[in-house]
Amino acid sequence: MQWQENDVIQNSNWIKKRKLHNVDFFSDVFSKRIYSNRYHFEDLANEIFYEIFEYLDLYDIYKGFFNLNQRFQNLIINSNFLNQINISTMSKSKFEYYHKNILLPNKHRIRLIRLSNPFMNELIFSSAYTILRFIHLETLIFDHIEMKDFIKLINHLAHLHELYSLIISLADHIQSLSVLFSSIFQLKKLKYCKIEYTIKDDQNQKSISFDLTRHVFSPIQYLIINGDFPFNSLNNLLSCLPELHHISIQSLVNSNDNIKTGDLSYYIHLRYLKYVSFKLNSIDFNKFENIIKQFFDYVEILHLTMNSDEKYLNAKLWQQLIISYMPYLRIFDMKYQGSIENKYDIIKQFSSSFWIEKKWFFTHEHDWKSTMDRGVFYSSIPYRRKDYMYYWASDEQLYSHNQEENFNSVNHLFICSKIKDHCLKCFPNVNQLIFTLFFDDWNDSIVRNLNCMISLEQLTKIVLEPYRIPLEDIIRLLCFTSNLHTLQFHTFGLHHNNLDVVRRNYAFEYASKINKIKSLILHGRCSLNELEFIVNLFPQLKCLETGMNRTEIQQIIRFLLSKTHNKTQHLFYLCIAYTPKYINSNLYLWW
Repeated sequence: MQWQENDVIQNSNWIKKRKLHNVDFFSDVFSKRIYSNRYHFEDLANEIFYEIFEYLDLYDIYKGFFNLNQRFQNLIINSNFLNQINISTMSKSKFEYYHKNILLPNKHRIRLIRLSNPFMNELIFSSAYTILRFIHLETLIFDHIEMKDFIKLINHLAHLHELYSLIISLADHIQSLSVLFSSIFQLKKLKYCKIEYTIKDDQNQKSISFDLTRHVFSPIQYLIINGDFPFNSLNNLLSCLPELHHISIQSLVNSNDNIKTGDLSYYIHLRYLKYVSFKLNSIDFNKFENIIKQFFDYVEILHLTMNSDEKYLNAKLWQQLIISYMPYLRIFDMKYQGSIENKYDIIKQFSSSFWIEKKWFFTHEHDWKSTMDRGVFYSSIPYRRKDYMYYWASDEQLYSHNQEENFNSVNHLFICSKIKDHCLKCFPNVNQLIFTLFFDDWNDSIVRNLNCMISLEQLTKIVLEPYRIPLEDIIRLLCFTSNLHTLQFHTFGLHHNNLDVVRRNYAFEYASKINKIKSLILHGRCSLNELEFIVNLFPQLKCLETGMNRTEIQQIIRFLLSKTHNKTQHLFYLCIAYTPKYINSNLYLWW
């Protein structure tokens, strides 16, 4: 389907990286040998070249092959590579070549464009005339765009009659959901829409309300919202989407009490709505029950995550709702996060004959030694869950009909408690690891247990949310994750160490040699000395986001841009966080 391009791109890139770990090295060596063995090289069949092209970025294909002779020009021009333009992170000079020689000459045939840099948006879509030349554009992906720039573009995008898929990640805090969605709803051919945005923590909830008239309709069939959406406006949103098949909202939140809920007397039958996935943040069961009764008549798959109101744990209420208002439901996937203390009698009702006959089974996990407010009650049958929150203590005797869990679909693993030897589970396909809890006694056994659960070599991204994780432990983890390309952690560990001593450790030397970190996000502020340490630890770094001591900003930038050393030779993108008067208080530099 056309609306799956984002996943296709990610999967394709992952496969290429698995096949060929060092594309840059391959490209350099291969291009040198082309000329020395030119005649033998040209004897190869076209099919072999197309197979070679699968391993390379479009930029490398053009740079290495296009100017060889007419045959290779025809090979590239007549291929399908030019249909999809996926511009990931690259230097400004490299992008200028890409823009001039690849993108502009082929804009009439491009079907997909993905932009991962806020500077690229304005350069590519510089005028209405330029935008309208992308006559066959079907999918447009903005990984990082400001709201004002998107609003400027949207009126012109409405004239692209083949634009079916839109994926946007807004760079700045959103001020009005009504403005955002009313703009998107102008696209009358749109079938797939994925939106990611953030809202300031102190922003008045009234300002994010969604309020469109009942006469505004959109042909969107697949809608994914990654951001806070006011629950009181959900009725209004659904009433604008008569052709909706699939909806996923990352976070439904309570909005200001002064905001009126949508007109409950007016709603449409969503005859095509088959898939619903919601995370309910402090939403009363009774309120959500009304939404079910209005819109879920034809729903077949329901994924819910909630964190309050014990009525969500009442199996009898759910049974009645399913029988009366969701007769076509095939998959009921529920996850309740919070305390279940004194609620065992209620949740045991989920083992009645109704649930067993439908093969809907549930289990419970908790960190018993911590607090009764930390745990999860969830469906134990795997429903292609990509995220999993790991708690080490599970209540195996809660249900007699528990089935062995299969975690093959899990890609993102959240570690929410200490990992015990006897509580290990296997997650064979995890590529992203997120730590939400600080361990006082982080040691080699934790790394060993992790490696029994997942393949550390397979990880491409790690997020360390606790700010007190020691720097030595981060370096130790790097020694086992050689294919990591993205890392996030707090600068706390940098502040509380003698960095010169750490730099002389064998672990530092080993980690700096094997790690392939390209993107690094540091939460907090760094000094010049700490950033010198960072670029020594991560020599392959291309993109860096961090705060800086204001008195050292000029010195730091001068160091990072300096050509007198090769420590930052790959770095070309810098985001200085906590800088007033810029995008979300961030200053971006690109060279």
